[in-house]
Parts: sequence; C-alpha cells; structure tokens
Amino acid sequence: MNLMQNIIKRAQLNRQRIVLPEGNEERTLKAANRLLEDKVADIILIGNPSEIMNLAKEYHLSHIDKATIIDPLNNDKKEIYLNLLLDLRKNKGLTPEQAVELVENPLYLGCLMIKNGDADGEIAGARNTTSNVLRPALQIIKTRPDVSVVSGAYLMFVQDKSYGADGILVFADCAVMPNPSAKELAEIAVTTARTTRSLVGVEPLVSLLSFSTKGSASHELIDKVVEATRLAKEMAPDLLIDGELQADTALVPSVGKSKAPGSPVAGKANVLIFPNLESGNIAYKLVQRLGNADAVGPILQGMAAPVNDLSRGCSIDDIYKMVAICANQAIGLK
Repeated sequence: MNLMQNIIKRAQLNRQRIVLPEGNEERTLKAANRLLEDKVADIILIGNPSEIMNLAKEYHLSHIDKATIIDPLNNDKKEIYLNLLLDLRKNKGLTPEQAVELVENPLYLGCLMIKNGDADGEIAGARNTTSNVLRPALQIIKTRPDVSVVSGAYLMFVQDKSYGADGILVFADCAVMPNPSAKELAEIAVTTARTTRSLVGVEPLVSLLSFSTKGSASHELIDKVVEATRLAKEMAPDLLIDGELQADTALVPSVGKSKAPGSPVAGKANVLIFPNLESGNIAYKLVQRLGNADAVGPILQGMAAPVNDLSRGCSIDDIYKMVAICANQAIGLK
C-alpha cells in the first residue's frame, strides 16, 4: 500500500468533518462526491443548498445528498458565529456591521465553524487566492502556541525511488513566506520535519538548502541558512538537521560524502527546506513538470487547526487527496 492509500485509509477509519467553503465550485463538488462515496470524510459544503443540489444533478453526482450543506446567508448558528467573530476581533475594531458581512463570507464561516467545534478542518483555494484563504484562518483559528509562522509543504512523489524516502520528499516553504528570517526558516524546518514524521511516517532527514555547502562560498544569503540551521538544531535537538547544503549534496550519496563528510543528512535527505519562497515554489514546479513528479499540497503547517490551501489550477484528484491529508492532520492534533 502506498503513502496516499495509507493516508486515505487512516481518514476512513477515523472520519473527520471537513468543510469546503467553495461548495458550488465544480471540481470541489465532484471531489466531494468521491469523498462521500469512499467514506473518506464527513463533508460540509458551504453554499446555497438549492444551487448545490441543482449542480449535483447537472454533474450526475449521486452522493452529494450525504453532505451537510450550510447556507452562509441563513443557517441556525449564524448568531452564534456572529458573536464568536465579534468576540475574537473586538480588540481589532471590528464593528457589528462588518461582522455581519464577514460571517456570510464562506471562507470566514468555515473558520468560525472550526473554531466553534462544528468542523475539524477546511480545504479551499480552488477559486480563491492563498491570501484570501489564509486571512480568516490567521484571524480566527490562529497559529499553534509553539509556532509563530505558517508555511506550506508539498509531498513530492518522484520517479526515482533512490531519492528521499523511497521516492517521497517533502519540500517547504513553497507557498506562504516570501523571505523568512533565520528564526522563521528554522521554525519552518522543524515544523516540516514534524509534518514528515506524522504524515509520511518516516524519520525526517532535514536539509536546509543554499547555493553553498559548508562554507564553499560567502554571502549574507548563506549566513541566513547557517544561522537557521543552528537555531533549528537548538529548537529540536531530537531531529537530524543539517545545512547549509547544495541540492546535490543533500540528495546524492556520492556528492554528500565528498562535499559534507560526516553529515547525518547529506546524500540521503528526505526533507528539503528552501531559503525563500521564490526558490521553493520554482523548485517544486520544475520537479513536478520536468521530472513528472506527483506534487501534493500545499499542506499548511503551523495552524492551531488544519486549514489547507489549493492551487487554483487544482484537479479533482488534488482536492480529494488534500481532504484526506487534512483529515489526517485533524486526527494528529486530537
């Protein structure tokens, strides 16, 4: 059984309530239908109930009636969510009039449902930007107490099984932080290692990447990675972390042995931490497109409850997999 099959199986055995705020979006609806048919999660769709059921009929989706459908304009808990939002944002100057508008916004409503204990996780982004998905999540759900930065990881399933953990690598940050500080980069490394341990089920071997290996070049960009490596080791002395390493040093045993002898990670890394969003986003897309890798994500890390973003170019299969991952995150947090 491969990793995604394991993730789906865990979700089926401990069904979580996953809310999909883009309830009338075609790919989302079709993914929801498959998820309900396979009993991967208890699906909550946000949208006009009549519109959703009419679309389900149009798309020949026979399982959507098993979903819970929440009308953002008219639902039994609207007043409860309104008061919750006002309480959460009272020190930020939110007015009752603004709160009424936000509580009818599906992205805010989905997060309020999680905060109120009515859902366990959320997936959105098929038609919304990352910033639109993250804004209500950061305002309502917030980060975990031990985490100050949210980041996005990708599970990368590469063709050559000699790389990573039998062909599985985790890339971060590929979605959120444009230019993390050394401390933030260290936190991303530690958080991604924990994601790897919980989702992939292997011991993370974490490489903080740069264009230098162990002082082979000098630059302030390298200094940041060196400092991040030091801080990450302090934050999580139980993890195997090393840097700064070039990508080939991190991945290829012969190069790792030559350039970084004695490193616990060089030549066998399964977690790659990129120095900034630019390099991380470019790298995952190059590996996906030119290397025919399967990229699953972004998996948002550091939230107090699972909220995950989708690429607006996502497929039905992408949404299906991300709901299963979101369910696993919820199981892990419990």
